Amino acid sequence: MTAFARRARATAARMHPELSLVSFTLLSHLEYQGGCRATDLAAHYTLDKSTISRQVGALEKAGLVERRLDPTDHRVHVLHLTDRGVEVLAQVGKARRVAFEERLTEWTGPDLARFAEYLLRYNEAARSVTGVE
Repeated sequence: MTAFARRARATAARMHPELSLVSFTLLSHLEYQGGCRATDLAAHYTLDKSTISRQVGALEKAGLVERRLDPTDHRVHVLHLTDRGVEVLAQVGKARRVAFEERLTEWTGPDLARFAEYLLRYNEAARSVTGVE
């Protein structure tokens, strides 16, 4: 698992120079949710608010994320991807798919099905223990 995590971080660094694995994860979540508050990110990933604040600050500085007032509660700011953030996330997503295809090119259909089944099973077990998706 350590080798898997180390490889994931190294791969993320190669995919886009300014997008760490954590940044990619946060951007992906923002895209999936259509935006959310920084406190929602902290709660979802069970991270300290200061950690999320630093990560979001870096994403804002890079022009990938922007804060907008919540239309239903003007006291709250909601994080959204900028056009550049959408573009960078799409580039990285495409590069990741290509990398996975290259790694799995020689796997048979049954191998891929078992791998997918095991990943789903692992993620479900992790989700039931941690509550984090």
